[in-house]
Amino acid sequence: MTASTARTLLRCLALAAVLLAATDCAGTPPATGPSTTATTTALRQKTPVPTDRSTPVSIRVTLDGTPVPAVLNDSPAARDLAALLPVTVDLEDFHGTERIGYPPRKLTTAGAPAPAAAKAGDIAYYAPWGNLALFHQDGPAPSPDLLILGHLDTDPGTIARAEKITVQTAPRPTGRTPR
Repeated sequence: MTASTARTLLRCLALAAVLLAATDCAGTPPATGPSTTATTTALRQKTPVPTDRSTPVSIRVTLDGTPVPAVLNDSPAARDLAALLPVTVDLEDFHGTERIGYPPRKLTTAGAPAPAAAKAGDIAYYAPWGNLALFHQDGPAPSPDLLILGHLDTDPGTIARAEKITVQTAPRPTGRTPR
């Protein structure tokens, strides 16, 4: 191979690298972590990427009449539950891990986020049965049938003994906000 041919080949390779980099910037994100595959797949399939569900929905929860700090995430199923409020649900034990009860109707599962294992304190929805689940112990492995809706900020024993949960919309603050 002559020096002239080698230079031409290097120029072609450099041009190809620039074109590939430009194509990558225009269409797909650079590989940066475990979510890259899901993001890239969603872009190719033109479907929304599940969010981290960090935007909370303000609610007021009582367990057996005692107020408990709680928050719903911003998933479609949690917003659907919020649309039913106020709601009171009788609870019963399920496998010594969670308290379960049935809302007035099934919740939407459209646009469900990626499955996640329930942790103690989580409020979840088990789609096949249409029940709410309040976990007082860590739950089973992630399942697409179990949607995490939010979290109760109380000790697991309080959840384990609960017979009734009431969920209402949180009252809006009154008065003026400071500047």
